[in-house]
Amino acid sequence: MTERPHQLAMLGGPRAVPPETAVPRWPVITPEDEEAVARVLAGGRLTATAEGEEEVPGLEREWAAYTGTAHCAAVGSGTAALQLALAAIGVGPGDEVVVPSVSMNATALAVLQQGARPVFADIDPETYTLDPEAVRAVAGPRTKALLPVHLHGLPADMDALRAVADGLGAVVVEDAAQSHGASYRGRRTGALGTVGCFSMHPSKNLPTCGEGGLLTTDDPEIHERVLRLRQFGEDPRPRATRSYVSHTPGWNHRIGPLEAAFARSQLTRLDAYGARREPGIRAFLGRLAALPGLRVPVVPEGSVHAWHILRFRLDAPALGLAEQDAAALRRALHRALRAEGVPVSRYQEAPLPAHPAFAPYVPDGARFPVADAVLADSLCLQRRQLDPDSGPVLAAYADGFEKVWENLDLIRRMVRSAPAPRARREVAAA
Repeated sequence: MTERPHQLAMLGGPRAVPPETAVPRWPVITPEDEEAVARVLAGGRLTATAEGEEEVPGLEREWAAYTGTAHCAAVGSGTAALQLALAAIGVGPGDEVVVPSVSMNATALAVLQQGARPVFADIDPETYTLDPEAVRAVAGPRTKALLPVHLHGLPADMDALRAVADGLGAVVVEDAAQSHGASYRGRRTGALGTVGCFSMHPSKNLPTCGEGGLLTTDDPEIHERVLRLRQFGEDPRPRATRSYVSHTPGWNHRIGPLEAAFARSQLTRLDAYGARREPGIRAFLGRLAALPGLRVPVVPEGSVHAWHILRFRLDAPALGLAEQDAAALRRALHRALRAEGVPVSRYQEAPLPAHPAFAPYVPDGARFPVADAVLADSLCLQRRQLDPDSGPVLAAYADGFEKVWENLDLIRRMVRSAPAPRARREVAAA
């Protein structure tokens, strides 16, 4: 006799994840973090330009050593790092920068803010990172740089992308905002291109207590230009008194000592946290991989994933549905899983070329079929897995997935009765 499935929570059944389950913490704030911030407050050096301030240069030395790069500049945000990197390599009006069709909007906005044109390329269907062959198809004589994103914490195919860039005479700038601690063929992200750009937003694997960013490079001239641009175009060399003389147009993209001190403290535990979270994430993904029609993240040989975000693709035909049912399937599973206490989300609702801000730069007839498919048929888990002790909570989330999969007949009925959705570009502009 076949055992009846447990009633779904959205129909009145008990939640798979009990309401009293503790929400995973992130960032994890320790007494050492609090002491680091208190040290700055007690010392009274509250800006990066204060005489004798050592937290910002200390963070820069430590992150350069961690990534294996010669230089690091700490800046106000990950977006600031992208802006400074593009400015420092000379990107400007008339130039084109190839960016992936799926990323956070800051990746392409940094290009526009330099007066350059973002050129969108499709992504790989398994890694969700920039597809080297798609780059070849859209790059041209005006291509100044490639801007691969190590999306969700997985390094892009950097050997292939560097080969494309070398053939174009272009620079590779890494958007490594989500990939602290990740590596590719034995080298850390941030050391794989000419410049690497990281975010230290509190949601990131290396957080700070506000906003912050890090920019890495082995090129001393790029590093000096970044330091100049970071502070109003002033001479970055140490001197007894600040001149306030701008030698070139620049920004105020400095980070504060409080944020630097907090990040330094967090950095001492970055690898230990990564090692502690790995078993729980692997066990969680192992259970989900056994569910039909559900594709878990892959890690190519030679890469180390930082697990910043977990994305799961849904295979509608494998579940007895039509290919065009993918979005309706995602919506039905989103509703059912969240009712069970599994905090899945979409993360991105539309590819970058569909954003109204970028539409004027997309050629008529341009298509991004992989990006469209990935965002239509996938759900994400964010932040919860970053707590190094999240293993038990992830196990409860796996219970939720398994319970929903026991009720696939109901999910199929929901999908088949769902109204047709609006067009993607109409949704993006709404």
